[in-house]
Amino acid sequence: MRQWDQISLARMQGIHPDLRRVLDRALQAAPFPFRVIDGLRTVERQKELVRIGASKTMRSRHLTGHAVDIVPLVDLDRDGKLETEELFSWPLIRQLAPVVKAAAQAERVAIEWGGDWRSFKDGPHWQLSWKAYP
Repeated sequence: MRQWDQISLARMQGIHPDLRRVLDRALQAAPFPFRVIDGLRTVERQKELVRIGASKTMRSRHLTGHAVDIVPLVDLDRDGKLETEELFSWPLIRQLAPVVKAAAQAERVAIEWGGDWRSFKDGPHWQLSWKAYP
């Protein structure tokens, strides 16, 4: 049984329990481990991310604990280090997407993936739906 690393545990503090259930289930079903790199954000952090272009909105679900960003933990080049290119590898992120979606369906949690957005595709981003979780 896979366990969360300390970074993920810290970053999941304050997220909605339904989102946590989805992540816990997905971690066990995923073809490789992954990490939560962002969860609940402060307004100051969100402003900074908007300023640098890493986010497009101050209405982020991260501000209420309704969103997380996850990345694969796969050392593709086997050099013993996880580089940014590996953590944000779209082929690996695309492999995680159906696993997280299946976990959400099994938990009966309405979830949205940033990789499905028409503009500003955000592969690491997962959020509880606005409709089900206003």
